[in-house]
Amino acid sequence: MADLKGINLAMQTPFNENGEIEYGVFGELIDKFIDAGVHGLVLGAGTGQHPYLTEAECNRLYELGAKRIDGRCSLICQSSALNMDEVIRRSKHAESIGADAIMVLPPYFEGPSDDDGILRFYSEVNDAVGIDIVGYNIPQATGLSVSPDLFRRLSELSNFNFIKDSGGDFTTHQEYLQISGGVLNGCDTITVYALMAGVPGVIWGSANYMPKEAVELYEHVAAKRLDQGLALWAKMLPSLLYIWRAPYTPSVLKAAQWRGFGTGHVRKPLGPLSASQEKALRATLEHLDA
Repeated sequence: MADLKGINLAMQTPFNENGEIEYGVFGELIDKFIDAGVHGLVLGAGTGQHPYLTEAECNRLYELGAKRIDGRCSLICQSSALNMDEVIRRSKHAESIGADAIMVLPPYFEGPSDDDGILRFYSEVNDAVGIDIVGYNIPQATGLSVSPDLFRRLSELSNFNFIKDSGGDFTTHQEYLQISGGVLNGCDTITVYALMAGVPGVIWGSANYMPKEAVELYEHVAAKRLDQGLALWAKMLPSLLYIWRAPYTPSVLKAAQWRGFGTGHVRKPLGPLSASQEKALRATLEHLDA
């Protein structure tokens, strides 16, 4: 079982102004994030605009990423797709280049929505690979909720050892923790409380613009320095609250650019922030830099 404790940064994919991947910047960012102390990197994350990357682009990013990381931190690769054969193909490729785990969305967009159908889907992925599977609960994006009962059934699969929970329902989050210790928080705005509740780690998009602070927060909670952790959290929270309600990925990437991480560009169909959105985002970041 992979060790995914700590800050698993849901890494951006850097683009130029034309939406082309900047592979050189990608490698430089990996070094910066590892130097900041992150415990893992998630390549092809939602923050990395996975839905708008081709399979070939993902494969190249993962290959380059695995070589650049070179065992310095954990490596999780998203292998989600709508087509079952493609999910298996992507998952096997991630395993072949040395990923510690794959992250796989349930069969969203008119796929099976019942528990048995979702279980069959993950069972097929489970039988195709020999590395850990990180399931993904993000009902606001997929329309599918992984209930605690379904999570219990999924946890019986040999490789389904983790779930990223981005739903934001802290009750469900704690119910998951009663079933398995492999719960990774993915909802930015409850991060400190999820860590206090006992999650071993997080998959965190906003860590793209505050990697050192994210690691520091984790270390404070792990060491039971809760007063210090909550003081840091108070500086982080204004930007997290804004980004969670604003266009998420464009906000994270713009904040990251301002703080020295990446190009700030998104790929279509995503678009840049408006001037008023940029102004509001900058105001929230003042708390972080205070």
